[in-house]
This record gives sequence, C-alpha cells and structure tokens, in this order.
Amino acid sequence: MLHGVDVSSYNSSYSTEGLDFVFVKATEGRSYINPHQSTQASQARKAGCVVGFYHFLWPGNVAAQAEYFVEKCASVQGDLLACDWELTGDGTYASNAQKDQFLREVQRLRPTHRVLLYCNREFWLHRDTTSYAADGLWIADYVSAGHPRIKAAWRIHQYTDSPLDKDVANFTSKAALKKWAHPA
Repeated sequence: MLHGVDVSSYNSSYSTEGLDFVFVKATEGRSYINPHQSTQASQARKAGCVVGFYHFLWPGNVAAQAEYFVEKCASVQGDLLACDWELTGDGTYASNAQKDQFLREVQRLRPTHRVLLYCNREFWLHRDTTSYAADGLWIADYVSAGHPRIKAAWRIHQYTDSPLDKDVANFTSKAALKKWAHPA
C-alpha cells in the first residue's frame, strides 16, 4: 500500500515525509477556492508525490461546478481529480444523478486526467444507487488502513482524520500509481 494525505486550507503546513501522494482541496461549490492549493501542491511535487485535487460538491449547478473546479484548481498533466461527495455544511448533499453528472463533466473537460469519487462508507452503502465512481473509488471508512468495509473495488482508502486525513492507495508502487495517473 502507498501512503498519502489529503489537505485543505486548514492544513496550510504539513509534512511530506513518508508520503507517496497528496490530495489538495481546490474548490467548493461555485464560490470557494483554497488560497493555499498551489503552495500545498508544490510542496508535494517537490517531495516526489503524486498530486490530486478535489472539489467539494454542492447540490445544483453541477456543470458550472465542474467547470469552476477544472478552471480554478492548480492541476497539471498527470494530476488526479476527485469529487468529494458528502453532506454540506447545511446538511444537504448532491443527488446521485448530480454526482454522476459532475464526474462525467470533469472527465469531459479534462479527458487526460483520472477522475475519482470520494465518499464515506455510509454514502457508498446507503445513498449511492448507481455505483458510478468514474475512474476509481476513494472511500472513507475509519478502520484499519487498507481494509474498508465495502465489497466494491477501491483505489484509495481514507482510514483516519487524526491528526489529519490519512489515506492508503491500492497500488504496488509509486511508479504504478504515476503510470495509472497518466491515461493514454
């Protein structure tokens, strides 16, 4: 298993020691941009990590959110892109159709990037009805690293949020992850 973290503006400083990949929150809805995303991604790149960016999806205006995400995130060729599908601050969430539309729109806008779905176990088991995760599932389930309690195939497992969000990736090596991140 490869080791990584995901960071947001709350984690303006983090250590890359022992990390193979880093996901950075880029955007949320159609109005928020992480002011630290370029610095956070640069730190990960300098450490040789595979970099990914994620968008926190809100219900509504999904095509506009996808466009906002790809235009405002600091991604370069070979970076992973992800949709963070969970409860919003006001207790709402995007529907299955909206989640699927967002993933497909990001794939359309950035066809040379891998696109993943991030959600927690409860969403995957009890709210998802399509099992659509674009190029891969990034599942949050706070149990032993690499052992999420789901039957579906997964690429990344977030197993804790203490002291920050920690993840493992189901790849044999960093080279394998880098190769997968660069689809032909």
